[in-house]
Amino acid sequence: MAIDLHSHWFPIKLADAFRKRTVKPMIHTKADGIEYMESMFSAPLRTEAVEKRLAEMDRTGVERGVISLTTIFGVEGLPADEAIPLCQINNDGLSDICAQHPKRFSALATLPVGDTDAAIAEFERAMKLPGMVGALLPGDGFLSLKRAEKFKPLLDVIDRYSALVLVHYGKTANDADPIKIDSSDNGHPRMGTLDMQARLSQNMITFCMTDFMKSYPNLTILSHNLGGNIPFEVERMDHRTMIDLPPGTELPSKRFAVAPVLVDCNSLGARAIEMAAEVYGADKIVFGSDGTAFGMDWTQKAINDARISEADRDAIRFGNAKRAIDRVKRPMSVAAE
Repeated sequence: MAIDLHSHWFPIKLADAFRKRTVKPMIHTKADGIEYMESMFSAPLRTEAVEKRLAEMDRTGVERGVISLTTIFGVEGLPADEAIPLCQINNDGLSDICAQHPKRFSALATLPVGDTDAAIAEFERAMKLPGMVGALLPGDGFLSLKRAEKFKPLLDVIDRYSALVLVHYGKTANDADPIKIDSSDNGHPRMGTLDMQARLSQNMITFCMTDFMKSYPNLTILSHNLGGNIPFEVERMDHRTMIDLPPGTELPSKRFAVAPVLVDCNSLGARAIEMAAEVYGADKIVFGSDGTAFGMDWTQKAINDARISEADRDAIRFGNAKRAIDRVKRPMSVAAE
């Protein structure tokens, strides 16, 4: 059985709120009569009955899903007066699923990160709700140490809860220097793979090759998709370090091996998992699926086919995630219920 730490969910009440909006993120019906979700991408609306998700989890051997909205929708980056009510609707909706199925779901809160005080208040409110174990944060906020510094007050609070933080590819609020990608051709691979993986790699540099994480010894940071391209590029990083930097400079591979950061193996294959296990250690890899039946099947097969030990497979599927969830400190009034 597996614990799925990267499992997106779209609460019905949040969809209703998006239908009332006239600017992105929003839902509207096009001339073809189909509802579309308009955000970073435009795609036909897909919502799911919880019974269907549970059936797919049962079929694919997933015991628990840690559900979250996706940062692709950009809710967290909206102005506070728009973001706060949408975050609350989302977090309440996720918690409702957890309350209905406490043995099958936990959840990560979406926060209005454009307003630090509001983000802290919503995180503390959300942590009192059934099933909450942490938060979802946008990856563009961690593309550099300078950017990450803006999240320190929020992370200080999250650290006190020893909570889980999924840093997911997505735009951050109030970005004075947003990255722009020309996706006028081959937009799907350029954005959905190459750009995403490159930005996740930058996140991992911030988490693993600076001292940023030393201030947060209790929280658990999770990057998705094996932390971008690090397992494939670390040898080049080491080589460039040896030839370009002063003798004795610590090799990037050593920093990645000891960094207290988890990565999930969503959408990557067996050979990638093998490389990641060598670079990070199998104790740093967790199961991820995006919350789709395709993703659950794909990830189970990739773990099965990876040339790693059975103990490492068990750790990736279950043990590493369980330790992270077990560390979370729920508010005493909630824990006592």
